[in-house]
Amino acid sequence: MQRGRVQMVRCAIDGLEATVAETTHAFPRHSHDGFGIGVIVRGGQRSASGRGPVEARVNDVITCNPGEVHDGSPLDERGRAWRMLYFAPSLMFEAAAELTLTFLRDVELTQPVTHDPVLKRRFEHLFAAAVDDAARTCDMARDEALVALLAHVGAHHTTLAVPRLPAAPIARAKVRIDDDPASSLTLADLASEAGMSRFQLLRGFAQELGLPPHAYRMQRRVALARRLIATGSALADAAAGAGFADQSHMTRAFVRLLGVTPASYAAATRRT
Repeated sequence: MQRGRVQMVRCAIDGLEATVAETTHAFPRHSHDGFGIGVIVRGGQRSASGRGPVEARVNDVITCNPGEVHDGSPLDERGRAWRMLYFAPSLMFEAAAELTLTFLRDVELTQPVTHDPVLKRRFEHLFAAAVDDAARTCDMARDEALVALLAHVGAHHTTLAVPRLPAAPIARAKVRIDDDPASSLTLADLASEAGMSRFQLLRGFAQELGLPPHAYRMQRRVALARRLIATGSALADAAAGAGFADQSHMTRAFVRLLGVTPASYAAATRRT
């Protein structure tokens, strides 16, 4: 009898399926249609993989390729828990094409188990954007989370050879954000502005500025809202003028970046 649960959860990204599991069940040999990437969040498991027997423990990333036969059993009677995302092959092929600038359908994940803290963080960010906080995540942030994970996987955990990126076009995307931080630009819009793929833009932006485009735009939106508040705009008007979804969205961004609320900032900067 299976103890625990394996649950498929609603996912906000087309071509992606999400699973949450906590179980002592031993799974027989099987395969999946998509590329699987997940993280062990409690306990551990042993499994057969396309590269031989492997063991995965808490915080390890686990992967599988389409059609790759594998099984899975817990390391002990306490079982294990994991989160998993399954990517339609078309998503991985698109990522491969944008990363290498060539059309490829021969992409393989090379490590069934890896301890990669960067990949783990990017997985958690994508899972939150697609599942946990999907209703509160904007399209650019969700797209950015997907691209960031696939770019890291493509560069470090596949058979792809990823070329070096030019730096100059990033300036055009930065200026586009600076000129109108309230705009609802997508990652694809900025990539087109820079004459790059989304994957190139995301990698180059982080290399040049130390921030991904969404975080940089949020920083510029907060700066714009500060100017509007300081010159007398009502908080709701400042939020709308700076491109925030609503006043509470602006408040969360202020607190996260500045440590103070917009109301506190208004009280400190406005003259009575």
